[in-house]
Amino acid sequence: MAVERVSADSHFFDDLGADSLVMARFCARVRKRPDLPSVSMKDVYRHPTVNSLTAALTGGGPSESDPPVTASVAEPGAAERAGTGRYLLCGVLQLLVFLGYVYLAALATVRGYGWVGAGSGALDVYLRSVLVGGAGFAGLCALPIVAKWTLIGRFAPREFPVWSLGYLRWWLVKTLIRTSPARLFTASPLYVPYLRALGAKIGRNVAIFSTHIPVCPDLLTIGDGTVIRKDVFFSCYRAHAGLIQTGPVTIGRDALVAEQTVLDIGTSMGDRAQLGHASSLHTGQAVPAGERWHGSPAEPTTTDFRAAVAADCSTGRKVRYAIGQLLALLLVYLPLAAGGVSVLLAALPQLRAPLDAGSSASTGGMLCLRALAASFVLFFGAALAGLVMQGTLPRLLNLAVKPDRVYPLYGFPYGLQRVVAALTNRKFFLRLFGDSSAIVRYLRYLGYRLSPVTQTGSNFGTEVKHDSPFLSSVGSGTMVADGLSVLNAEFSSTAFRMSRVSIGARSFLGNHIAYPSGARTGDNCLLATKVMVPVDGEIREDVGLLGSPPFAIPRTVMRDTRLNDVESGSELRRRLAAKNRHNAVTAGIYLLARWLHLFAVILIALAAEALYPALGASAIALAGVLTLVFTVVHFALAERAVTGFKAQRPLNCSIYDPSFWRHERFWKMAHADYTAFFNGTPFKNVVWRLLGMRIGKRVFDDGCTAPERTLVTIGDDCTLNAGTVIQCHSQEDGAFKSDRTTIGDRCTLGVGAFVHYGVTMADGAQLACDSFLMKGEQVPQHARWGGNPALLLPGDTPSTRTHGHPRRAPAPNPLGSV
Repeated sequence: MAVERVSADSHFFDDLGADSLVMARFCARVRKRPDLPSVSMKDVYRHPTVNSLTAALTGGGPSESDPPVTASVAEPGAAERAGTGRYLLCGVLQLLVFLGYVYLAALATVRGYGWVGAGSGALDVYLRSVLVGGAGFAGLCALPIVAKWTLIGRFAPREFPVWSLGYLRWWLVKTLIRTSPARLFTASPLYVPYLRALGAKIGRNVAIFSTHIPVCPDLLTIGDGTVIRKDVFFSCYRAHAGLIQTGPVTIGRDALVAEQTVLDIGTSMGDRAQLGHASSLHTGQAVPAGERWHGSPAEPTTTDFRAAVAADCSTGRKVRYAIGQLLALLLVYLPLAAGGVSVLLAALPQLRAPLDAGSSASTGGMLCLRALAASFVLFFGAALAGLVMQGTLPRLLNLAVKPDRVYPLYGFPYGLQRVVAALTNRKFFLRLFGDSSAIVRYLRYLGYRLSPVTQTGSNFGTEVKHDSPFLSSVGSGTMVADGLSVLNAEFSSTAFRMSRVSIGARSFLGNHIAYPSGARTGDNCLLATKVMVPVDGEIREDVGLLGSPPFAIPRTVMRDTRLNDVESGSELRRRLAAKNRHNAVTAGIYLLARWLHLFAVILIALAAEALYPALGASAIALAGVLTLVFTVVHFALAERAVTGFKAQRPLNCSIYDPSFWRHERFWKMAHADYTAFFNGTPFKNVVWRLLGMRIGKRVFDDGCTAPERTLVTIGDDCTLNAGTVIQCHSQEDGAFKSDRTTIGDRCTLGVGAFVHYGVTMADGAQLACDSFLMKGEQVPQHARWGGNPALLLPGDTPSTRTHGHPRRAPAPNPLGSV
């Protein structure tokens, strides 16, 4: 603390100027002392003086380190872990499967577009496009179903090692299910029958809005009238300590699973049960019938999360909506896509048509120039057209959907709402304008109410989503980090209602926050990363909120205010202008990198067109593989180039410091979705190393993201689940801090877990699903942590198990029929 004497009654934050990183290190030092009781960050926030903390830990009552409801992470069974040989063999077989799939796709594409191009007249070409597009879409939707029943049969609770031959079969089925175009039917009456075809046991009048498709559908049971809202993980599997574990997820009748929740394997919810937003059920937890739970891990509450909306939603309405969706898909979207590709393929020979004469060098140069011009017109023309469409069509469609009015699901207003949400949540423009002054103008253009604006140059990050921009407002002086989800829509199993969402002034919102319409937060609030925003009780103002369920923390601390050295006056205007210039150059680099990528793809397509007479479909397949390889190399080089091919270094500065501006430039260039393509394969580790991450051997990565790759170190044989985040930075108001994070050998990060900066996880440590491991925490060897914020989980004793669901021993057969 850099003070000579600490009074027993001095407030850690207000009087001594500590911050959460300092106190996390203090907690770690206390936990290493066997003669002292264990202390967590929640204990420190609850009892911010030496006297109050001592009384809480030694007064005989349970401290926050001993939560009343928790669940242990299941120990792995005795299945054999895969070694390096299996790891490499699995990678080779996955590559062969990919190459075979690409070739078959190229063969089908060539024959389909060849038949479409042979049409005589516009009507004939259109009808052929409808048939080809419909057949292709139906085939891609049916392929996962056929593969699942052929290769797997019925899923059962099992565990088997990653990188094994059994894992290869499971990975193939998982990849086909996750990439199925049936995801377009999410929140549609067609989605539930598709899941039933995969083996899920789902009742009538079930509404599912989450795009995370369950991978082991036979283990999913959902009762009549249940609602699963968006961004919910209920995959019926998890990766743990080098093993894939499959297990049941059971949800009763008329239940509610709210936004941004995680249902781990071996969990259940009774009839009419509710699980609040930003919550999770850990393995073994069961919500009894009629009860309401929230938090991570969840615990009972009296809060009602259910939307008080209901309407007549008959079977006929669902049938009509489904038929309308299919007709729009078959008669409009697929023919347009097929026709657009046909036009592009027909245009390729036109780029080279007049180039038959002249030297090969001049011919090649002219071809490149024409391809460059074509890519310029295509890229910037499409961007401009998309921007114009975002500002016009959603405004017209929104006129038919009135706020605070209850509409039945699967009607005309429901369809309009889905279209408005799809058109106004485009990642390209958010990433282009985010982390700059331009994002304010862009969000206003979409329909946000942001007046009056206190411009900081970092008012919003690059990841913001909503149900309706026209019903979203943010107060003056508020700053928002990445991952905000504005929940304007309230859904039941039969109806929906659009509501206004207002975020208070002079507030700061951290990462990955779901903000509901009934939020009880006002002005001058700090909403920490992954916090559960309260929807009951008094309106919170002039306070910070952390955790799920949330509890109060200081709004700000002295250490952060020292970094806000520029808050007003001419110096602020000068630095903001300099930041704007830097951000404008960053946006230009972002556009340049993506334009050049399109240019290179066109050149690859031209090469494939030239080789097609000799190689046939193999030329198209080769072009697809080369496009993927070039995409990885191109964006990796662009990302590394903006940092001068050097590793990033820890920062502790103001947002008006040029070091932070360079960090923002790195974020913008690091936004590329191609890494998800390699989830569950050894090639994901190769990509991470190419991006500068220090990562060990045989790491299993099922969907982890790490914004600052060069600040992350991951040891051998680690297991990283889907939705995990390793974020080596934090921003609070105008203060920015980043530091290194180290994950030791054989560690496991659960589904949806979030690891902050300055964290060290020793060998064999485990972090449960949906946990938030705060900055500066040190997790000892083989320790099991969980919760939001994460703390040491109790041992697996009868007193800590949730009643009715004792842990079952893993099946002795590591593979069986899966």
